[in-house]
Amino acid sequence: MTPADLSRTVLRAVRRAVDEGALRAPVPARVRVERTRPGGSGDYACAVALQLAGPAALPALEVAAVLRERVAAEPGVGRVEITGPGFLSFTLDAPAAGDRAVLDAVRDQGLAYGHGDALREEILQFHHACEVRAAVTAHAVRRLVVAQGARVRVSCAEASDPDWARLGVTVDAHGTPPVPLTGIRPVPAGATAGELLERLGPDAARWGLLRPAGHDRAALGPELLVQGEANPLFRVRYAHARARALTRGAALLGFTAGHDPDGEGPFPYDGAARPLLDLIADHPGVLLAGARHRAPDRVARQLEAVAHAFFDFHDSCPPLPAGDEKPSAAHRARLALAEAAGTVLAGGLSLLGIRAPEHL
Repeated sequence: MTPADLSRTVLRAVRRAVDEGALRAPVPARVRVERTRPGGSGDYACAVALQLAGPAALPALEVAAVLRERVAAEPGVGRVEITGPGFLSFTLDAPAAGDRAVLDAVRDQGLAYGHGDALREEILQFHHACEVRAAVTAHAVRRLVVAQGARVRVSCAEASDPDWARLGVTVDAHGTPPVPLTGIRPVPAGATAGELLERLGPDAARWGLLRPAGHDRAALGPELLVQGEANPLFRVRYAHARARALTRGAALLGFTAGHDPDGEGPFPYDGAARPLLDLIADHPGVLLAGARHRAPDRVARQLEAVAHAFFDFHDSCPPLPAGDEKPSAAHRARLALAEAAGTVLAGGLSLLGIRAPEHL
């Protein structure tokens, strides 16, 4: 069971409790579950009982008890506990099955892993100034919210700079809107699109504009072109290229990815593999948060974290055999995780409008 699956499971429990008359409260549009913090209980935690206590006119502990009874019976949930003033803590059953579900979801959905329909009811209109960072940010936000099911229209205060097209930016309308629209207002870049394209090229320029939070100044210097691990963009793209190289190397050795290690290898994944798998499992939630908060920088930081965890995993648990070593089930399981990481990196870069080369 993935975090997204657990969120839907809890939401179904809330809806069932309301339908059965055990709770009298509006059903929320979504339920947020978070990985349990160090020292906490279980794998994930949720504050939905505290959220519903007021509308239900019941103590949060009583609401939590109603929901625990319904969630605990769901497949994949091993144990549900009530902690503190009414938090629900979930321990998932069969960790290996949950890990498989994450990797299967990435394999089946490909670059669309993490896309969803949480915003399907929203029709959005964004408006931005005639400035390159605002234009690129609005374009990236458009991609994020569309990936979550929303319909979007983007307008610019003035006629677009022709060079924006070379950065992948499109604008639906120009001029002052007749009604106030949601504004995209990051700190201006202090440069034109043409200048950035000449110095950095489209990919580095977009990363430099999108990586900082909107209220921070964008660093747009030559460090964005450095081919080294000190450059986060290079590190993210290199991790993707390395993951793809592992697949090619495995093919030459006559094996493919798989996560059925028959008792051998790192499954359920642990050690250096666990942080990477956890980040991959959390990726859909990060994409949704980036869309809801109009914050493509969250996606960029997620990709940096995945790349960092990928290299830690790669160095500690090599997916390819060394020397005369023969490919084992452990290598197949490791390769499955490496391929999933590469897919997440490529998909995230695509949402930011940045290419993910297979060779660097």
